[in-house]
Amino acid sequence: MVMAYRHREFVAALSKFAQRLLTPYEVDAALDAVVRKVTTVLELSGAGVTLHIDGRLRFVTAAGEQIEAMERCQERFAAGPCAHAFAHGETIAVSDVRRRDDLWPEFAAEARRREIAAVAGVPMQLGEVKVGALDLYCREPREWADDELAAAQVFADMATGYIVNSDKLRQQEQLSAQLQTALDTRIVVEQAKGITAQARGVTPAAAFELIRAYARRHQAPVRAVAQAIVDVGLRI
Repeated sequence: MVMAYRHREFVAALSKFAQRLLTPYEVDAALDAVVRKVTTVLELSGAGVTLHIDGRLRFVTAAGEQIEAMERCQERFAAGPCAHAFAHGETIAVSDVRRRDDLWPEFAAEARRREIAAVAGVPMQLGEVKVGALDLYCREPREWADDELAAAQVFADMATGYIVNSDKLRQQEQLSAQLQTALDTRIVVEQAKGITAQARGVTPAAAFELIRAYARRHQAPVRAVAQAIVDVGLRI
């Protein structure tokens, strides 16, 4: 069977994208790469990504000024292939959207102005979590083949993976930072307890109560008081 897209390049792209997931990356750069590669592999006029941000679909990236204009039109009117794909969780493909004012009149009018004919919207979704949509554009009418749309879905899934993985990495980094802060606080407080206990001739537990009481009176964090005891010789 003759593939309706550049299959060898498609496989190479997936390998590269999978490797990127295992290394530090910027989400914006990753999405740009997905847009460029899906455009090449499926021989499109361009592609774009729209994400669900702060309760609405927002344009993020696109290949080319004309494609960006189409994406911004969808954002402005909340209508088009991306909105359909996001809302229904399914791919929608239109061979010539210029003739489909019944679907999205403003989007169809913009397509006529920008000389865009065929469009498709592919959902970016992980389980029940909806992220956005990957949009495909061609200047000529096109009967979208099943294997083309299947390949586009793989690209959309990869883009979704970048976003979800990035969120998890950020959460892990935040957790690690919080744990490190907690550890640092405990260390400096223990040092301050020892200094105060020796200076006042009390137990470490009593020294901690003194530190905490001082912090309350001066409306300061316990760590800040402990740090002052250790670093600048505060005595309480």
